[in-house]
Amino acid sequence: MRSESLVSITDYTKEEILEVLESAKQFEENPNRKILEGKVVATLFFEPSTRTRLSFETAVTRLGGRIIGFSDASTTSSTKGETLKDTIKMVSNYVDLIIMRHYLDGAARYASEVSDKPIINAGDGANQHPSQTMLDLYSIYKTQGTLEGLNITLVGDLKYGRTVHSLIMAMSHFNPTFHFVAPDELKIPDDYKKFCDSKGIKYYEHTEFTQEVINNADIIYMTRVQRERFTDLMVYEKVKDVYVLKNSMLDNSKDNLRILHPLPRVNEIAYDVDENPKAYYFEQARNGVYARQAIICKVLGIKI
Repeated sequence: MRSESLVSITDYTKEEILEVLESAKQFEENPNRKILEGKVVATLFFEPSTRTRLSFETAVTRLGGRIIGFSDASTTSSTKGETLKDTIKMVSNYVDLIIMRHYLDGAARYASEVSDKPIINAGDGANQHPSQTMLDLYSIYKTQGTLEGLNITLVGDLKYGRTVHSLIMAMSHFNPTFHFVAPDELKIPDDYKKFCDSKGIKYYEHTEFTQEVINNADIIYMTRVQRERFTDLMVYEKVKDVYVLKNSMLDNSKDNLRILHPLPRVNEIAYDVDENPKAYYFEQARNGVYARQAIICKVLGIKI
């Protein structure tokens, strides 16, 4: 793998994470910089996306770069049987950077091994979503003033939720306490509990989204139960609406609490929460542009 690629959040040290967050802050202050002039970036989205694709493309455009690619794999030669390897090697002939989302776990790692241009993983199956993690970290830092020692509650699909998996690994540098709230069918995989154990990170598992858990949280990170990850739709129907955050549930929560969600939401956050000042998910999405500008520059070795 080329050292410039960002495939997993573990590709970054604590110091590199903080470096990217500082760059994101600078881009928020001035997002329009022509530092990618002459650069071409490919966005290859083999799986549907709104926020991730548009925020990456906005990031490239505001930096003065050009974009090629696709948002619907059915329009590409993959429908003719072209392998991922051949697609990546072909596209790398044309561009300086490839941003890729794929439905298979490990696809981004494989792409980085066959490409002679750097790869940014924009989500691979239920595995990792490191650029989302960086905008999540930036959102947490902006709202809390620190990343250290926070009480973080992760709610919903913790089995297939790649944003959750990446966030756990990134926050391991900052001594968090995690509360994992999920039904048995979607509980956090053992690998991530073992990871927390290896890092000495405290965590608690819950099947009920209780008022006590809400009232003690600094961050509540809600997630959508992802229908596309289920082979048995009966199981999906059973768990899809098991946790719904309503505005009245926040009455006794901490003043500094902020509610995050990688979006899209379905039913897991009631619309009456949107007007609560503790709701931060739309601002979180905006932060994606700045975080992704910072990642692109780091991957390409561009100092700002």
